[in-house]
Amino acid sequence: MARLLFRLSNVPDAEAEEVRELFEARGFDTYETRAGFWGLGVAAIWLRDESQYEAAREALDAYQQGLRERMRHAHSGLAERGEAPTLWKRLVNHPVRMLLVAVAVGVILVVTLLPFLGLIG
Repeated sequence: MARLLFRLSNVPDAEAEEVRELFEARGFDTYETRAGFWGLGVAAIWLRDESQYEAAREALDAYQQGLRERMRHAHSGLAERGEAPTLWKRLVNHPVRMLLVAVAVGVILVVTLLPFLGLIG
C-alpha cells in the first residue's frame, strides 16, 4: 500500500524538484498526484513500497534540515546587510497593496464586530 511522503501544496517549484531528485537519486519508487482542476485532490509525492518508508523519511528529514539551515543562513545574511524584508520595507515598496490590505482588515473587523456593537446600543 502506498504511503504519503511529501505534500506539494504551497511548495515552491524549486523545492519540489529537489525533493523529486532526492527520491530518484536514492532509488525510491515514488509517484505523484495532483490536486486537480478544483483543488480537491491531494498534490503529493507517494511511496509505492511501504518497506522503504523509514529510509525515505530519514532522507527527506535530512534534506529538510539542510534546507532549514540554508534558509536561516540566507536570512541572517540578508539581515546583516539590512536587506531582510520587514513590514516597513513592504509598506514603502508597495504602499497601495498595504493600504488595500489595511482596508480589507478594517472591513472584516467591522463586519465581524457589527452584530456585537448592535447589542450594546
